[in-house]
Amino acid sequence: MSATILKLVAQRVALGIVLLLAVSVLIFVGTQILPGDVAASILGQSATPEAVANLRQELGLNDPAYVRYFRWLGGVLTGDLGKALSSGQDIASSLGGRLWNTLFLAFWAAVVSVPLAIILGLIAVRYRNGFVDKLISGLALASTSLPEFFIGYLLVYFFAVKWQIFPGISTVYEGMPFIERMQAIALPATALTLVVLAHMMRMTRAAILNVMQSAYIETAELKGLRPIEIIRRHAFPNAIAPIINVVMLNLAYLIVGVVVIEVIFVYPGMGQYLVDHVAKRDVPVVQAVGLIFAAVYIGLNIIADIAAIVANPRLRHPK
Repeated sequence: MSATILKLVAQRVALGIVLLLAVSVLIFVGTQILPGDVAASILGQSATPEAVANLRQELGLNDPAYVRYFRWLGGVLTGDLGKALSSGQDIASSLGGRLWNTLFLAFWAAVVSVPLAIILGLIAVRYRNGFVDKLISGLALASTSLPEFFIGYLLVYFFAVKWQIFPGISTVYEGMPFIERMQAIALPATALTLVVLAHMMRMTRAAILNVMQSAYIETAELKGLRPIEIIRRHAFPNAIAPIINVVMLNLAYLIVGVVVIEVIFVYPGMGQYLVDHVAKRDVPVVQAVGLIFAAVYIGLNIIADIAAIVANPRLRHPK
C-alpha cells in the first residue's frame, strides 16, 4: 500500500473519530434536554420529593452537564457503558446478545440483497429502455415508495396470518438451532431486503450507465463485442467505486435502520432494546445504543471511502 493511500486512510479514520466525538456530544445533549425528570420517572408518581432528591444525588444528576459528559465518555472509552436505570443490569452485558442478533439479521439480509441488487442492475443495463428494464425499475420504484413498516405488516399478514408459512413474531434465543433461527428471521430479513434492494439496484444501474457513455465503451462496441461482455469486462469494473459506496451505505442502514423492523416483528435486537428503554426514559441505555449505532454507521462509511479510494485511481490522485 503506497504512502498516498496510507495518508488518505489516516485522514478518513481521524475524521471519523472527530465525527464520532461530535455525535457523542449531540447524543448526550439530546438525552439531557428530554422533558421530565429521570429520578422521578424511576421512582414513580408516588415518590416523595426527598426520595427524588436522594436518587438524583446518587445518580450524579446534580453535577454540571460537562462533568457528567466526560464521566460518561471516560466510561465508554474504558468499555463501561454504565447500568440500566430501570433494571440495574450492566448495559454492555445486556447488549452483547442483542448486538449479535441484530448483526445476524443484517448479515442475512445483506447476503440476499447485495448480489441480487447488482445482478438486477446489470440486467437492467443490458436491456436498458426495454420491457425488462422498465419492469425492474418500476418494481424498484414501487418498493422504494412503500415505507418499511407497511412492507413488514404486509409480510406478516400474508405469510404469517393468511398462509401461516413463517412465524409473525421472530423469537430467537441462545442455542437455538440454525434452521429454526433462519425460519424466525425469514420475514424481518425479507422486509429489510426489500427496503434496501431497490436503492442499491437503481444506483448500480445509474453507475454502469454513466460509464457506458465513455469513449472506450464505444470503442469496445465498434470492435464487435457483445453487450453483456462490454458490461462485464469494461463497464462494471470501472463503476465499482460508486457501487461499493452505495452498498456500504445500505449495509449501514441494515444495522442502524433496523429499529422499525425489529419492533414490528418483536425481534430481540438492538432496535427493540432501544425502543423498550426509550419508553422507560432509561437515559444510559439510549446513550449507549445511540453511540453504537453512530459508530457502526461512521465505521462503514469510512470503509466505503477507503474501498472507493483503493478501487479508483482518480481518487488517489485528485489533481
